[in-house]
Amino acid sequence: MTNPKGSFIWYELMTRDPDGAARFYGAVVGWTIAAHGDPAAGGVDYRMIGRSDGDQAGGVLALNADMLAGGARPAWLGYLYTPDVDATVAAIGADGGSVHMPPTDLPVGRIAMLADPQGAPFYVMNPIPPAGQEDMDSDAFSVTEAQHVRWNELMTSDPDAAIAFYRRHFGWGQEGAMDMGALGAYRFLQVGDVGIGAVMPLMPETPASTWTFYIGVDDIDRAAAAVAAAGGTVTNGPMEIPGGEYAMNGIDPQGAAFGLVGPRR
Repeated sequence: MTNPKGSFIWYELMTRDPDGAARFYGAVVGWTIAAHGDPAAGGVDYRMIGRSDGDQAGGVLALNADMLAGGARPAWLGYLYTPDVDATVAAIGADGGSVHMPPTDLPVGRIAMLADPQGAPFYVMNPIPPAGQEDMDSDAFSVTEAQHVRWNELMTSDPDAAIAFYRRHFGWGQEGAMDMGALGAYRFLQVGDVGIGAVMPLMPETPASTWTFYIGVDDIDRAAAAVAAAGGTVTNGPMEIPGGEYAMNGIDPQGAAFGLVGPRR
């Protein structure tokens, strides 16, 4: 893999109802979610999210009874690339992070599920590329393209500590910020010279530190109307953002929070 360490390389929706999620995100984003689990997932109902260009945007994990009993809830999670999962997990554990799933080998690579010291969960992964495509890049994240995640936003109880944490373990940069007045600073994040997202303070109505992923759409007003028509809830926006596009936040019918970003046609 030629993505830099610390890149977002995959996104996963955990949901109670993958068929319902397929209908919802198909209407809102234009994705096609497989009707059945991937046989390579080893008995877990794990379905791929297909984009209109024929490539994959991420995956859908169906939450079973044991997962729900263990505390899992509908949510989107991101995967960060590291070439050494075990070393990254050990370093994060020693630095105040939490290990929710230890390093595990899957047919697609070695993964672990962690949380940063402020409690925001994420995966780390060293993927196994398909045979003959050893130098492939992940394009699940794109700064500009619809049907890709375009922005990764961390809302956290301690922005300074979170920025230092991700800088230490993943080499992220933090250059530039936007003043949100009483809400604090919206501080931009980079992997190399690519802007990947931002960090902001935890809002009073948000109970815990969390990542929000903004999915690119072709038309923000069409997408917002589709959210409501398909049984979701618009919680904020659409609102204009720097550069002239629009962003919004919502909750899907199964309870997972998400963001959307795109132009107003």
